[in-house]
Amino acid sequence: MHHHFNGLKTALLLGVLSGLILAVGYVFGGSTGLVIAAVIAIGMNGFSYFYSDKLALRSMRAYPVSEVDQPALYAMVRELATVAGQPMPRLYVSPTNQPNAFATGRNPRNAAVAVTEGITQILTPRELRAVIGHELSHVYNRDILISSVAGALATIITMIANLAFFIPLGGGDDDDGPNPAVLLLTLIVGPIAASLIQLAISRSREFQADADGAKLSSDPLALASALRKIHMGTQSLPLPQESRLLSSSHLMIDNPFRKSGVANLFSTHPPMEQRVARLEEMARYMPTR
Repeated sequence: MHHHFNGLKTALLLGVLSGLILAVGYVFGGSTGLVIAAVIAIGMNGFSYFYSDKLALRSMRAYPVSEVDQPALYAMVRELATVAGQPMPRLYVSPTNQPNAFATGRNPRNAAVAVTEGITQILTPRELRAVIGHELSHVYNRDILISSVAGALATIITMIANLAFFIPLGGGDDDDGPNPAVLLLTLIVGPIAASLIQLAISRSREFQADADGAKLSSDPLALASALRKIHMGTQSLPLPQESRLLSSSHLMIDNPFRKSGVANLFSTHPPMEQRVARLEEMARYMPTR
């Protein structure tokens, strides 16, 4: 049930983002600003889509490893990729003590899976295998494409609002133009709403990857156990909120930064207790290894 709900929720949120663009464009009445913002946003996010793997791996200073370097880890990834009927992705390790992992690449042929040195030290082989299943599911579900589309739509809305300060987006006649109060409200609320919807899409994709990763590894309880350990590790060893890490943090299996209070509202990841609860519910209906 959660599987279908996550997919429907993502489609609905993308539709709301698209509708928000039309609403903002209608308020400002500016086809010129809309076109300019769309071109810039598509260009920015298109670059991110095609080079997301290089950007993310560089941000975590990950280095490539072979079967000779990491035979056990390599075997896990190859086994799960084979079960899924997909090609073997490139494998990387990040010299980071914080336990975390991420996958990137616009399709299975260009995929890369990266784990930190910290995660290999605290997880059992069974738990690490389940984490690999989660990361591979992100690739197989085309989540890089989905996040790029959501990012482009959100960027368009934000850029329209910014352009409104510099370009006359109205119809030209002040009497026929939008109400100044409505303009001001749109300038403030539009970008915030777009960001929240984009974050909601990211959280929905994490739930989806949890579910599909648990099915791929046939071990939801192992993934639930791994997520508990990873979350404890990310909170005790948070990464610095540097620009190079901020741009790729949404790819990681858990938010690498310490968060509390209102910051949870703007998190790219759903609450860990909810993720664990869903996996434990899955385990009641499917056999584990």
